[in-house]
Amino acid sequence: AVHTIAHLFNLERYNHSQQATDGSLPAVLSKMHLQGSNKWLNPIHSNQTTVEYVAFTTLPGLTGVIITLALILMVTSSTEFIRRNYFEVFWYTHHLFIIYFIGLVIHGIAGLVRGQTEESMEEVHPHDCAHCLTHKDEDCSHDCSKDPEFGSIPAESWKWVLAPVILYIFERILRVWRAQQKVVVTKVVMHPARVLELQMQKKGFRMEVGQYIFINCPAISLLEWHPFTLTSAPEEDFFSIHIRAAGDWTESLINTFQQQQLEMPRIEVDGPFGTASEDVFQYEVAMLVGAGIGVTPFASILKSIWYKFQQADQNLKTKKIYFYWLCRDTGAFAWFNDLLASLEQKMAESGKADFLTYRLFLTGWDNSIANNVALHFDTTTDTVTGLRHKTIFGRPMWNSEFAAVAAAHPRSVVGVFLCGPQALAKSLQNSCHQHSSLDPRKVKFYFNKENF
Repeated sequence: AVHTIAHLFNLERYNHSQQATDGSLPAVLSKMHLQGSNKWLNPIHSNQTTVEYVAFTTLPGLTGVIITLALILMVTSSTEFIRRNYFEVFWYTHHLFIIYFIGLVIHGIAGLVRGQTEESMEEVHPHDCAHCLTHKDEDCSHDCSKDPEFGSIPAESWKWVLAPVILYIFERILRVWRAQQKVVVTKVVMHPARVLELQMQKKGFRMEVGQYIFINCPAISLLEWHPFTLTSAPEEDFFSIHIRAAGDWTESLINTFQQQQLEMPRIEVDGPFGTASEDVFQYEVAMLVGAGIGVTPFASILKSIWYKFQQADQNLKTKKIYFYWLCRDTGAFAWFNDLLASLEQKMAESGKADFLTYRLFLTGWDNSIANNVALHFDTTTDTVTGLRHKTIFGRPMWNSEFAAVAAAHPRSVVGVFLCGPQALAKSLQNSCHQHSSLDPRKVKFYFNKENF
């Protein structure tokens, strides 16, 4: 905006100088094109030319308008509301960056912005000779009575975008090559609450806990790639994702796999890519917080822990994990229950039942659920999830949770990992600061966040 407004003011000054007849320096310099040379300074050569005419007919003006409109569309469609509710609009308008960079490179090649040449500066220095140019005297003995010469300032924007554009093109070629590698969907599971699980295999695929991949389904859209966190463990011979219906593309994908077709729709995979959750095993104590489908990276972590226990991994630095899962409806718990139940059983059998403490919070419920829970209060398993730990109704009291962890591990470094919304991130970050001791020998909480 500053760049455009400054040019508009400048063009207005150019226009005023072209029409001036007062013999001032701007007026004299604006008439230099009448001498028939290409050494002019003012790009406006006619009294009938308007600022609007220059803006929409010259190459700099037209490209400036186009790249400004492209940038406005990209910025406005990148707002969270558009991205969450109209992802396709965001995705396609964001590809206007191609037009933006092309326009940016050619924006200055017409040479609308001009200046005095270096050779002319040596002979006719503006500080010394401006007076001679406006008050020419035949008896003037100064060398600077010679007319100044002007030339276009060379366009150099390409120098600034060349390196990132080359890197980007290289990365796009790499991503296209990776996406062309064959992906085999080995298993499709439809979980409650419209959550689709895809188990896949791909030659040479290597992952770490908590990483994510980009998924493309050409049958739905050739250009759209969507990120999904891997829910499988590195120790498994497949990789999996859980997809919740959250928009047009995910709805279409779930419907496509639900239809009993003889041939599976083709899936393309790019990745995996790293996240903060990869560092979970670097901490002695870890607090994992998942909100809704944000539990996916922690599914990978908990599965990996289960395998590490089975293999008696001596390099496992983590001694204690606190897992918190917040859900709005009971159906969302269902697809994850089997993993938690299996972990409960295996850890109890291996004598490490205290390694994992998990708390499930149901943030949305009705009277029928509450009444059912009240009637079965004395049962050993939870009526909502079927697990040993009872589901808690409402949201966690984070100050109490952090205080309890700090008291249980007074000299530990605690990694706090979140996959969830921004409001929850702010609350957890505040709790990390509040409950970390100033004494370096005492408890410290380190916050790590990711969300899509």
